[in-house]
Amino acid sequence: MKAHQSLKMIVTLTIAFAMMPFLSFAKKDIAEAEKEFNPTDMIMHHIGDAHGWHFFGSGESAVTLPLPVILYTDNGLVTFMSSDFHHDTEGEYIVEKDGMSFVNFHEKIYQLNAGVQDIEFNEDQEPLNASKPYDFSITKNVAAMLLTVIVMLVFFFSLAKHHKKNTHAPRGMNNALETLVLFVRDDIAKPQIGEKKYRKFMPYLLTVFFFIWITNMLGLLPGAANVTGNISVTVSLGLFTLVLILVNGNSDFWKHTLWMPGIPTFVKPILAVVEILGLIIKPVALMIRLFANITAGHIIILSLLGLIFILESAGVAGVSVPFALFIMVLELLVAFLQAFIFTMLSALFIGMAVQEHEHH
Repeated sequence: MKAHQSLKMIVTLTIAFAMMPFLSFAKKDIAEAEKEFNPTDMIMHHIGDAHGWHFFGSGESAVTLPLPVILYTDNGLVTFMSSDFHHDTEGEYIVEKDGMSFVNFHEKIYQLNAGVQDIEFNEDQEPLNASKPYDFSITKNVAAMLLTVIVMLVFFFSLAKHHKKNTHAPRGMNNALETLVLFVRDDIAKPQIGEKKYRKFMPYLLTVFFFIWITNMLGLLPGAANVTGNISVTVSLGLFTLVLILVNGNSDFWKHTLWMPGIPTFVKPILAVVEILGLIIKPVALMIRLFANITAGHIIILSLLGLIFILESAGVAGVSVPFALFIMVLELLVAFLQAFIFTMLSALFIGMAVQEHEHH
């Protein structure tokens, strides 16, 4: 009976958790539906990065967390808060700072030339009367990553504190964390890298696994950031794995990569090119898989909900909302699955680089 009640509670919480983004979507986009609805702009706005962290509402009534804007111009460093743009992303509101003028045009900040009041673009979408300063701002994605780091530190310091003071198994959240840590060790690191060398790479594999999983889960909350749906983030993760492969590759690995033993000499240069391309393609496959799967899930959900406004019929909600809810619940699985796949393949590629080959 207790198991049945627990299962019922888990299902109820899962559905409630999955429905939360719909509430945020409705609050903002129903108000915008009176204007001409552009599904592409709506979807790109929701999955893209931003200089302010928008939660719900629109216009002056929008609830947004302002974030620091940090720009490096020809005249030096300029800082101000994103709230100075007053939620404007069309380049209409000009921020005057240190004798310079800045506009936010579709989340790209431009510095206007002296005396210019409106930014203009040529056919290639290059600014004619403005320049683009170096942007080191704390954007929504950066803030979300910092939040993920804080969550990870809180969780693992708590787990480490428990094991420092106690010898018995942890309970509650610490027990769940330890289960996942053992899962990464026993089902990912050891089988792919080997009993002798897996310990060296456990910090990286644990960090990657929990970073991707937690950011994916937080990304399902209303108003949250689409961190792993940003190609820059997945490129960075893929490069970390590539660096570990290159740095830790042993002599056998490089011999089999650059000058394959046991085959005709004239074939070796051809295979060397293929192996080097494969070395580069491996992290590329990692980053594209993570980026594409997370982004696709968000786009499908928003597209299903957008049908209500495209067809201008409330009756469509009876079909699109259940389908969107199903995809949303599926995203809870995908959030974990993508963290697992990225970590497992990273461990596999690292294991291939450090394994000792038997020579006969």
